[in-house]
Amino acid sequence: MSFSQIARSCSRLAATLAPRRIASGALVQSQASRMMHRLAVPAMTSQLSQECRARWQTQSVRRYSAKPPLSLKLINERVLLVLKLYDKIDPSKLNVDSHFINDLGLDSLDHVEVIMAMEDEFGFEIPDSDAEKLLKPADIIKYVADKEDVYE
Repeated sequence: MSFSQIARSCSRLAATLAPRRIASGALVQSQASRMMHRLAVPAMTSQLSQECRARWQTQSVRRYSAKPPLSLKLINERVLLVLKLYDKIDPSKLNVDSHFINDLGLDSLDHVEVIMAMEDEFGFEIPDSDAEKLLKPADIIKYVADKEDVYE
């Protein structure tokens, strides 16, 4: 049976099994019309070629994803990029050993915003007890590397 023949059969079946009005005005559907999709779907899937079935199976299998592999260099670059893009930090004063409060002039609220930006960048939450210890980009780099099990 071709797809067009299946479609015609389904439309004929739908027309004959259409809901009927009874005296009270309520619609009544037969069980056969509600189950029409159970006839059409297996008939159409049996028409699929073996190649299409194999392609569909591989697509459903290949839906896994993983984080890109991290290295200390990549973590370092990402941390410094996030900090350079932060509007209250002067990029010319920024280096790995700059202290957020003493060297860069950030206050405690800015420090919290920096930590939140790092959480967004690396995709995990940094507890407040750990966040208050992260006062330099080097501290953040080391913390992220420890969390992501990156050792070189």
